[in-house]
Parts: sequence; C-alpha cells; structure tokens
Amino acid sequence: MASTLKISSIGSDETLDQSRLAPILEEQATRVSVDEEAFGAPVETISPLGYHVDWISVIFLNVSRIIGVGVFVTPATILRGVGSVGISMIYWVIGFLFSAASLCVYLEYLCYYPQRSGGIVTYLEKAFPRPRLMAPFLYACLFCTLSTSSAACIVFAEYVLLALQYEITKWNVRGVALGLSTAMTMICILSTKWSLHFSNAIGMVKVLALVLIAITGLIVLCGGVPHVPNPGANFSQPFRGTSNNINGLVSALLKIRFSYVGWESVFSMVNEVKDPIPTLKKFAPLSLGVVFVLYMLVNIAYFATVPLEKIKSSNEMIANLFFETIFPSSPNSTNVALTVLQFLVALSSLGSVIAATISASRIIRESGRQGLLPYPHIWASTKPFNTPLAAYLLRWSVTSVLIVIPPPGDAFNFIVDLQYYPESIYAFLLVIGLFLVRRRRAAVGAPSVPFRAWTFVAVFALVVNLVIMIIPWVPPEGGIYAGDVSFFYATYCIAGLGVIALSCVIYYFWYVHFPRRGGYRIRQITEKLSDGAQTSKIVKVPVDALEEWDSAHVDDVEHLVGNEEGMRDRM
Repeated sequence: MASTLKISSIGSDETLDQSRLAPILEEQATRVSVDEEAFGAPVETISPLGYHVDWISVIFLNVSRIIGVGVFVTPATILRGVGSVGISMIYWVIGFLFSAASLCVYLEYLCYYPQRSGGIVTYLEKAFPRPRLMAPFLYACLFCTLSTSSAACIVFAEYVLLALQYEITKWNVRGVALGLSTAMTMICILSTKWSLHFSNAIGMVKVLALVLIAITGLIVLCGGVPHVPNPGANFSQPFRGTSNNINGLVSALLKIRFSYVGWESVFSMVNEVKDPIPTLKKFAPLSLGVVFVLYMLVNIAYFATVPLEKIKSSNEMIANLFFETIFPSSPNSTNVALTVLQFLVALSSLGSVIAATISASRIIRESGRQGLLPYPHIWASTKPFNTPLAAYLLRWSVTSVLIVIPPPGDAFNFIVDLQYYPESIYAFLLVIGLFLVRRRRAAVGAPSVPFRAWTFVAVFALVVNLVIMIIPWVPPEGGIYAGDVSFFYATYCIAGLGVIALSCVIYYFWYVHFPRRGGYRIRQITEKLSDGAQTSKIVKVPVDALEEWDSAHVDDVEHLVGNEEGMRDRM
C-alpha cells in the first residue's frame, strides 16, 4: 500500500533528520493530518455501505430517534418537579440549548473527520490519541454490551397490547417486544435504503401527530372547545407554585436532558452522506429545531387543556389526560381517542427502535474497524446485503437478552439505567477532547474548517455535561431509597463507574501486561476486504523483530499503534 508517511509524535524532544521531517510537516499542515490521524481505523474514501443518507434521512433519523414516549409523559414529570408552568416551559428551552451546544461540538468534529462514521467512538479515538486506543476501547466496551433498545421495545409491547385490549402478562410483553426487535433488525439487515425510508415515514407520522396535538391545543386556547373551561387559566400566573425543592428542580433537569437524546444519531453515519459537511450543517440543527418547536407547542396544548392540579395529582400520562379532556367518553363505552393515543405511543417507540438500531450498528462497526473487537474483518464486512450484518446481530443479541432475562422491576430498570452515567462521562470527555484537537491542529498550522463552534458554546457544553455528571448523585426527595429502584438510588452510577474501571483493567492487560509478558508489541495495519470495506487489524510483533517489522511497514505507519519509538529510530 502506498500512502503518505505521517509521524505520530510531532513536537517530540527527539532530534529528527530535517530533510525527511520537512515534507512530513508540510503534508500534515495542508491535509489536516495531525497527531491523532496517525492511528485508528482507516478512512474509507468510498463508503462500502453506499450513500443512502440524504437530507430527508438526516432530519427524520434524528427526529424519529428523539421523539419517543417522553413527549407523552415527561411534561407532567417536569411540572411536578419544578412546580409551575412557567419554569416548566423554561426547562424545555434549557434542554434545547443543552442539546444545541453539544450539536455544535459534533459539527466541529464532523468538519475535521468528514469521512469517518461512528460518531462519538470515532471522535474519542481522534481526541485522545494517547494512551493508544484507550478512549475508544473504553467506550466500545460500554456501548457494545449495554446499549440496547430493550426499554423502547417493552414500551411498544405494552401499549400495543393495551390498544388491542389483550391481557398484559410478563411473557406477552416479552414476546411482542422480542418480535419487534427481531423484525426491525431484519429490515435493517436486508436494506439500508428501505430501513431509512421506514424510519423516515415513522418520523413523519410522529411529526404530523404532534402537529395535530399542537393545533388542537391552540384551538382550545382560543376557546374553540366549549367543554374545556378556562383554557388559559394555567398561563394567567405562569410562575405560581414554583418549587424551591432542590431535588425536584435537579431531577427535572436530568429528565429534560434525556428528552432530547438522539440528536446525534446521524453523526454515526456521516460517511454515508454524499456531501456530509454542508448537509449536516444545515439539516442536523434543523431536525433539533423541529423537535424543540413541537415540544413547546405540545406543552402549550397540554397546559391549555388540563388543569394544573390534575396534572400534578394524577399518575396517568399527561397525554392521556389531554385526550380524555378533549374527547370525553361515557363510562360504558370505549374511548377511541385513547386507543389512538396508545397506538401513537407504540408507534413512537417503534420509530425510536429502528432509528437507534441503524445508528448503533455504525458505532459497533466502527469499533470493529478500529480493531477493538475480535476479528475486525467480520465487523467491517458489508456482505451479503451491503449492510453491517455482524453489528446488527450483536445489537439484536444484547437487546434480546435484556428483554427476556431480567425480571420486570428493579433488575430491568437498573440495567437500563446502567449505561447512562458512563455515557455522560464520555460526553464530558468529548468536549475536553475538542479543545485538545484544536490545540494540536494549531501547533502544525492546519487549515481552518467550514464550521467551528464558538468557544463560549463549547464551554457551555462542557459545563452542562459536568452538571449532568453531578445531578445523579443528588438524593431524590424521598431519601436515598426513593429512586426508580428499591435499593440505593445511585447504585447505577457506582456500577457505571465500575464498568469503566473494569474496562480500564481489560485494556491494561490487553495492551500493556500481556505484550510485556509475551515479549511482543501491538501494531495495527490496514486490511482491505473484497467488498471495498477497510479495517484495522491488530497484529502482535515480537520485540526482537520489531525494528525490522516497522521498517518493512513504513508505508503503513499512519495505521500503526504505539509506533513512536520505531519512528524515531527510522528517522
């Protein structure tokens, strides 16, 4: 393979031969190939997965992923936490600003690495080049084992059974949930194009449904529904009843953050977008903006229709209260509107499942291409359907296990929550990494990029992620056993830190201990597959053959791992 020689230790104290170093530095300055480009998965100049992600898919992949069950439930939870309609609406704005700031961080990373899919696992690889592959390895350990769609599948199952008036039993729910996961996985395996079309269609239905709810709410607010008394009463004194309970206010902030999760979905597929930088610059923010506007209008519709005290005192979904108020039914008749709502909630869950499945498969594939998973050629391969088959099967397997094995209640809730705290830590590190990437680029005079987040926006994202890391440790209002599990409320945070610690131990043995004991060093080469896919392959090189091996693979040096010593020797 002929490729441009890059050095992975710019700024080293070692004295290098200037005649050979000068062209390397010049190439790095003109091609944005800084230190972090010297390792990791190879760039696939032509995507082996095709280019099926157009601007419509950019919008609706994100929209379908973000809008799940939360919009039908969370507004009431937020209101109970903050106490007043005014603060509740402000929280939804804050949640949008949180997500918009993080979106700017991702857009800047995109401009640096426009031909790398994988989202956060790729950006961690580039942001933290040392210790070699450690940051993406730790994230891959978390994502490949704990990131699932099991919760959304179970919500789908419960609401479909409710809508069809079937008995809700443990195995009925598990059977339907497993069937959904299997069906969505099969669709994704068979065709990226049609799985995206399906996701787009569901996203459009979601948007239409929320638009209809919003219009209905505006009609109510204008007095167009006679049996809804005092439609504007909740807005006459919007800050009346504001809570001064720190637990409720903090808990509501965390729930707001989760309501916007999913805006980053399309960044895992950027190499499948024909012109990723201008397309995502325009349409990724648009997708988040669409969701924000819908969230605000739907909240207005709820608060215009349902009395404040009823929302606070009821255990029903706020969407249930809304539909019951707008479309009242007699005691002995079936409320068709509520059945429609149940189908709508199920459909929202289904949309989240397929969007998350598509997005997650690319993160898993990229983890494999980085050499972080065994047999990387299996993960990188797109045969036989031009889709990442192995990644889909892994995602389906983990989701199926979590649907079938954990008993409902504490065990299931704990496992679902377990991934969230480590995710917040990696999101925090990703923002720090952006500043590190900027510094390294500036050090070699790398050219400017089409988008650069304002520094205060990046700092805001950093602070927000720090706050999100702290919030879960705040005890709930009812005490340390009043969380969503019957045991210590922060157990999932402690366990999440344990997952990271265990991953660090595994990394140490894989990358440091075993090579030392075995008398070898880890190197990384590029492997090209027959379908056009490329992957990094981890190889073990005996220490006594290291110099010879590095010399023989000098043209592949940008794909070597931990090659600083060899580079200095050769120069």
